[in-house]
Amino acid sequence: MEVSTLDEKLRELVEAAVAVKVNAYCPYSNFRVGAAILCADGSIYSGCNVENASYGLTVCAERVAVTNAVTHGRRDIQAVAVSCDIKGDFKGPCGVCRQVLAEFNLDMDMYLTKPDMTYRKVTLRELLPMAFTPKTLEEERILTE
Repeated sequence: MEVSTLDEKLRELVEAAVAVKVNAYCPYSNFRVGAAILCADGSIYSGCNVENASYGLTVCAERVAVTNAVTHGRRDIQAVAVSCDIKGDFKGPCGVCRQVLAEFNLDMDMYLTKPDMTYRKVTLRELLPMAFTPKTLEEERILTE
């Protein structure tokens, strides 16, 4: 991919994460979050948080975006942009979302995005050190009787 194309895709990814926040259903926290997933073929899938009166049933924007991508047959996640309404700092995904993203690509680029569309780039590996991944299940174990 050419640098200009990548820049264009990055802009599109960040814009998708910021734009989808408007659809968030968050009557309890009033904390709107949008996320957008970039797949290897250049496709982008977005999602927003959906809260529930039974708080444990709330689904975060990142997991909605991942589910949206997988529903469309995509599992080759390359990057994710996450945006909330906090103006003064960059906020990363919750631990559950980090774990779900790690299922697909621990080395993906993450763009933590403010409402003004400025972002901080990190990798998921930086945000989730010593991650439990599908490869963990393949590691040698001590056999027990």
